Parts: sequence; C-alpha cells; structure tokens
Amino acid sequence: MTATWTFFTNHAHVLFCISEDPDIRLRDVAAKVGITERAAQRIVAELEDAGYLTHEKVGRRNHYRVISDAPLRHEVEDHVRVGQLFDVMGVSPAEATKA
Repeated sequence: MTATWTFFTNHAHVLFCISEDPDIRLRDVAAKVGITERAAQRIVAELEDAGYLTHEKVGRRNHYRVISDAPLRHEVEDHVRVGQLFDVMGVSPAEATKA
C-alpha cells in the first residue's frame, strides 16, 4: 500500500534537506522532497520570510542557515523549537544559528 499522506509538510521536508546540506541546490531539494523546483523556491521564500532560514550568496550559489531556536508555527506545537524537532528526528543540522 502506498502512503497518501505523511506526518510532515513539504515545508518541514525542505527544512530537513537544507539543514543537512546548507549548500544544496533547490533543484536537488525539489527532487528529494518530490515537488517542483518552483514549489521549493516558494517554500524557501516562505521559510525565510517567517524567520526559519537565512541565506547568503556564495559565488553563484546560496548558502543557507537554519534558525534553530525559531518556534514551530501551530498552536499545538508552538512551545517546540526547530532545533528540538531536529533532535527528536535525529537530524543533525550541518549549520544552524540562533536568532
């Protein structure tokens, strides 16, 4: 049986991918998550606007930083920080920063 839903949103999946490889190309994020490159770009922009990511240009590429102390958004889990979620998931951010 093929799963038709997952516990995490595409936003979380994108954040997981970027946390593991801060220099990842968005086309590679899109391929890993199973979304279009345009959707990956939109999600990254939303994550940056909401304070979960920052980026800087390094040559022709972007280098991302995850804001590990940003709280999750829904009122059910807004007491949990991104870094805590990564800890529970066993995700080791290659590079994270506090706001």
